[in-house]
Amino acid sequence: MVILRKYLTSSPLLVRTIPFIVFLLLTAIQGQFGEQGKFWIYLAKCVVGFILLYLTWSSVPEMRWRITPRAVGVGVLVCALWVGLDSFYPKLGGVGAIHWNPFSTFGEGANLAWFFFVIRVVGSSLIVPPLEEVFYRSFLYRYVANKDYSNVPLLGFRWMPFFVTSLLFGFAHSQWLPGILCGLCFQWLVCRSGTLGESMVAHAITNFLLAIWILTKGAWTFW
Repeated sequence: MVILRKYLTSSPLLVRTIPFIVFLLLTAIQGQFGEQGKFWIYLAKCVVGFILLYLTWSSVPEMRWRITPRAVGVGVLVCALWVGLDSFYPKLGGVGAIHWNPFSTFGEGANLAWFFFVIRVVGSSLIVPPLEEVFYRSFLYRYVANKDYSNVPLLGFRWMPFFVTSLLFGFAHSQWLPGILCGLCFQWLVCRSGTLGESMVAHAITNFLLAIWILTKGAWTFW
């Protein structure tokens, strides 16, 4: 663990990119181990993500949670956009896309189904936001602005990286349209505050509220 921490924190580039890349690679293989396997891979992905965040936390000073009314409002707004726009655009991946419904896999009311639902909520609300915000909003946004990204402040608006980063973030999701709007909103928070704290909180609130919507409405296509 000490060796891994030393490697990850050996440069500003590695500490902001490797955790997200590892998480992304685990996501890519998630559907390769059968119907039940994807749930166990997601669990492993969350554990690995938590370890990577623990190892890199002290080396990424902008990665600190910051709860503000503005962050809460943006989080709620983005969730409303995600749900409200759903029927108005074609999704990436089409009808063959893999969706996440532990209750159809393990049975309604099954302990494992509830376990993996909670894991998904925790992962999407507490692990995914810092990993994605650091990569997209701290590294990629500044790298598009200037290859010497570590000297680019987070505070302030730069139109090209603002839109490029938001587009890339959006098209990383099958729900690409609200994904783009989501990227714009989260990046706006970073440009206004100069840290990732508000965008992490907004991201977490969006994902948590979306999970509640999915469970109550049976809208598993969002996952």
